[in-house]
Amino acid sequence: MSDTLLSLRGLKVHFPIRGGLLGRPVGWVKAVDGIDLDIGRGESVALVGESGCGKSTLGAAILGMQRPTSGTIRFEGKPIVHGEAAARRAFSRDVQIVFQDPVSALNPKLTIGESIAEPLAIHGLGSAKERRARVAELLGLVGLHPQHAERRPNAFSGGQRQRIVIARALGLNPKLLILDEPVSALDVSIRSQILNLLLDLQRRFGLSYLFISHDLSVVRHFADRVAVMYLGHLVETGLTGAVFADPVHPYTEALLSAVPLPDPVAQRARRRIVLKGDLPSPANPPKGCTFVTRCPLAEQVCRDVPPPLVALAGGRRAACHIRAPAA
Repeated sequence: MSDTLLSLRGLKVHFPIRGGLLGRPVGWVKAVDGIDLDIGRGESVALVGESGCGKSTLGAAILGMQRPTSGTIRFEGKPIVHGEAAARRAFSRDVQIVFQDPVSALNPKLTIGESIAEPLAIHGLGSAKERRARVAELLGLVGLHPQHAERRPNAFSGGQRQRIVIARALGLNPKLLILDEPVSALDVSIRSQILNLLLDLQRRFGLSYLFISHDLSVVRHFADRVAVMYLGHLVETGLTGAVFADPVHPYTEALLSAVPLPDPVAQRARRRIVLKGDLPSPANPPKGCTFVTRCPLAEQVCRDVPPPLVALAGGRRAACHIRAPAA
């Protein structure tokens, strides 16, 4: 991996559960509970896991849309304190987000030219004429025509709207894009076009991506590394090819067993792992391993002691007492 662009250490996001007449906290929802993660320059890291595991909350915490409870965020080696207006403003130029739903991400009352130019105006970049030229340039980058700038979002298809959202995210020349399920709301026929566009933009501009997704078949072809999240914790990280070929954590293994294989013979021969039970509540997680209530390998130590994220060969890490015991 190249030099580190973004570094998270011990990041937690806990939401209070309030009760009583005074609304005092009576518990905590541990949406993100101690995440250590690095993203290198020009690297794509996929964050995967079931709905409700904390993926989008982690992305929001990085952006400052959700204040972390504790932990540190460092960008290019410098700590980011989102409570400081100047720091957050500067950080927003380097880190942008592409949301899941391009329909709700665009103001229907604005032309797409106005939407794309809005971040430029907020940051005081260029004159009105220069911003119009920049909008035309950005539309060309994502495969749209400059004359489309005068139209409103309802004149475009879902795939075209996502291209517009990507163009707006590129306007400030960011170094990192957080892609929060960027193709899940699109037709299957359009998804590959948007993914290929993102990969082309990454090659052209050296962008880094945090790709939040539940679709492992997409992650296989898009990401350099994958980080598997379960109930607010990372349970496994590593190079995408290595994790897909030989998953260490039982949860990763179960997720991958549901990914269709292109070979029908291999698909029929594979064993599908069906997890029993529901995802535990983040307000009342298990005492030991968060996966213990659904794990087929669980032993007593798993019920009593949280497993550390242990470093393994090839730069991989896994948190499992059985398959990755701590030294």
